[in-house]
Amino acid sequence: MRISNLNMKVILAGCLSLMTLACQNKVSKPRIAIVGVGVECSTFSPARTTWEMFRPKYGEEILQSYPFFREDSSLLQRAEWVPTLVAWATPGGMVTRECYDSLLQQSLRLLKEGMPYDGIFLDIHGAMSVEGLDDPEGDYITKIREVVGNDVLISTSMDPHGCVSARLASSTDLITSFRMSPHTDRFISRERAIVNLLDRLENGLGKPKYKAWIKVPILLPGEKTSTRVEPGKSLYDAIVPIEAKKGVVDAAIWMSYPWADEPRNHGVIMVVGDRKKEVEAGAKQLAEHFWSIRNDFEFVAPTATLEEVLEQALKSEVRPYFISDMGDNPTAGGAGDVTWTLTQLLQRPEFKKANGKRLIYASIPGPEVVAAARKVGVGGHVKAYAGAMVDNRYAPPVLIDGKVEKILDYGNNDQVVVRMGSMQIIVTESRQPFHYEKDFDRLDLNPRQADIIVVKLGYLTEELYDMRADWMMAHTRGGVDQELTQLPYQRLERPIFPLDPDMEDPALDIVWF
Repeated sequence: MRISNLNMKVILAGCLSLMTLACQNKVSKPRIAIVGVGVECSTFSPARTTWEMFRPKYGEEILQSYPFFREDSSLLQRAEWVPTLVAWATPGGMVTRECYDSLLQQSLRLLKEGMPYDGIFLDIHGAMSVEGLDDPEGDYITKIREVVGNDVLISTSMDPHGCVSARLASSTDLITSFRMSPHTDRFISRERAIVNLLDRLENGLGKPKYKAWIKVPILLPGEKTSTRVEPGKSLYDAIVPIEAKKGVVDAAIWMSYPWADEPRNHGVIMVVGDRKKEVEAGAKQLAEHFWSIRNDFEFVAPTATLEEVLEQALKSEVRPYFISDMGDNPTAGGAGDVTWTLTQLLQRPEFKKANGKRLIYASIPGPEVVAAARKVGVGGHVKAYAGAMVDNRYAPPVLIDGKVEKILDYGNNDQVVVRMGSMQIIVTESRQPFHYEKDFDRLDLNPRQADIIVVKLGYLTEELYDMRADWMMAHTRGGVDQELTQLPYQRLERPIFPLDPDMEDPALDIVWF
């Protein structure tokens, strides 16, 4: 078939147009930075969080840490990604000002080096406290804005136990939160924040027209607001139909963080979108729902004093029987070295004989015990003190006097198991939460066959929850004491529930940003 000169010109013009369009599409990929700092800090703990406790990631290492950015990921192909710094730490005491300033300056320097940007994915927790600084996340995003300008879209992902101050809300454009506690959806929520950002940029929609922020004067611990049970489950489920409405981009609920005495600590509802009517209705609906069920929140498992919980565990015929040592939960900000519970356990006659019920205690920091165990080896006898190096307000260091059953070289935090009577005490060089079955298996502890396992946690992580035959949470002492009414709050905005149980119904007014 012969092609005329005219037809050839048309074909060539079409090809050139396609090539031009392809080039334009390539050039028009949004350029998106990734940055963030995350930690949960108890102001009621004497502990301090320093630079050494953070796990900073840079560049490609950041992309590799998100499962949705696998090599064949469509998300990876939709933008030119500029990962800068993402640094998270295990919850603990307040961040030192020197540490925060270092994290901030590194973040700003790396952002400056990679400019310009169309968008930023801000990966934060939201409950960071810093010495001498109110609202660190609000300060962090404000400083970022000063560098990148106001035209850049910022999409923020947060923990529901974070705090959304008006300052933070006004500086971010898109914002979302995890919707499950325990946070099994933490990467799903981060992906949602990124998809929202990409959609707005690719479709030329820019910043949402409306951001509704409502303060809800409620401050409850995660152990009472878990989505495993009601009413937390239904409250968070109520987000789905609101988010599905045309004109709504995202809706989120923050429980905030009860172990920091700061004015920004209270519940928050935020809904963002382009249709004011739908955004307003969704925000009001969630806020009113949240307030209406405030008296229905209960602990996710039965609770009692340590003595009462131990009596139940000793009577039980099922195993393993889990006990949460809640007051010093390092995953909520406790120092992790309070010896109050372990001191009580060592005094119990039921555990003094080797043939008593087998109890695993996880865990207590004790570098002297670990060093002594290395000297004598497995099978040897150690006698040294552990715990209360950071938080000795409730009990002094405890004497570990027993047989070494296991020594584990574990990076910079070696671990040993010491047998005292029928108790197997896990001693670590520095604090170490025990979240997973493999944490026990590494120490050859065969946890499913233990009679009782005491863990420094609040609600159990998914693996431990699935492993449990029964479970109770003990009201114990520490920097994240669950008896909120006993904590010496001075700076919270009052009234607030449950500290002021008879307070009048709040207005639940919307603040528009």
